Amino acid sequence: MRVYKLNYDIDLAKLMQKLGVDKPGIDIMKKKKCEFIFYIKDMNCGAANILKQDALSIGAELAVPRGVPNCNNKNFDALLLCNKKQLEILSKKELAQPFKLKSLAKQLKEFVELPKYPVKIMGVINANDDSFFEGSRFQGKEAVKQIENMINDGAEIIDIGGISSRPGSEYPGIEEELRRVKPIIDEIYVNRLYERAVFSIDTFVPEVLEYALNRGFKIANDITGLENDEYAKIVAKYNATVVIMHKKGDPKNMQQNPFYENVILEVDDFFNERIQKAKNFGIKDIILDVGIGFGKRLQDNLALIKHMEHFLHFGYELLIGASRKSMIDIIMKKEGISTTPAQRLPGTLILHTEAVRNGASIVRCHDVKEHFQALKVFESLREFDV
Repeated sequence: MRVYKLNYDIDLAKLMQKLGVDKPGIDIMKKKKCEFIFYIKDMNCGAANILKQDALSIGAELAVPRGVPNCNNKNFDALLLCNKKQLEILSKKELAQPFKLKSLAKQLKEFVELPKYPVKIMGVINANDDSFFEGSRFQGKEAVKQIENMINDGAEIIDIGGISSRPGSEYPGIEEELRRVKPIIDEIYVNRLYERAVFSIDTFVPEVLEYALNRGFKIANDITGLENDEYAKIVAKYNATVVIMHKKGDPKNMQQNPFYENVILEVDDFFNERIQKAKNFGIKDIILDVGIGFGKRLQDNLALIKHMEHFLHFGYELLIGASRKSMIDIIMKKEGISTTPAQRLPGTLILHTEAVRNGASIVRCHDVKEHFQALKVFESLREFDV
């Protein structure tokens, strides 16, 4: 039995109809305002009947398919609708119940107090000529000038990368990657820019990582999500922060018909495994990145942004990186409009703002000044009470 948190801003009636809930039940429950909506997969009849009674006794609801009370269905999915107080009660009460409800209670408990983090902007600098967005490419002293501009525009983190990870790209080799990033890393070190911002190195190669960490960088941004043990050892050695990103496949083939039964749970399983690996190597500081566009269909990307708050149950900051990505073009092509990366800033701002609304606190972007303004306006709206 697995559970994941859904965004409260969904078509609840449509989802309950899809689950097979009776129409009278839908009519009653769709009108209820609930702070938490949990999707429960593979629940059995005994567990459902107990949880439904416990939920109703405290004013919460469990939406189940028709026929469940009579145990006509062996295993099925359900929706738990509750507020924070009800969630606290159920996460304790179900610990004493049979039918794997103890496991469910432990999962629910992780959502009682989700962490909140201040929003930070991570500016992107690419040292390669084949990055998908031409406006992010800088070299040497030109890169230093752009870094200073980004810091002045509001970036607290600067992410430096020397290889493209766009769909279809191939790794050029360690020597070539080092040749591209060394001059920028050296300029950052000589000019002591690491005293003005936190620097991140976007690499999955241990040698490149160590070169950067030895020169003032603090974050290891790993698109492979700690696949390499030597990489993990170096992160621990420098007491650095690691960004664990999810991807399916390699950049060369990752967009060739990717498929998920349930993208939220699959990414969740990946994070669970790699977080444990990080801890085993002694890594303490972790950031999670769902990997927008890395082996994902449009519906997968949208689901991960819409329900991003689910991943806060791990207790780590969430990074969103959808800047100027092709999912925007896919959406616009439905309207008969094609877009280049240079034309996707408006879509980027919407995606990133929605991700922040749903729990992301680190925004990786190419356009720092525009994001700083958009996020400050968004925060003012969100914090306004009267």
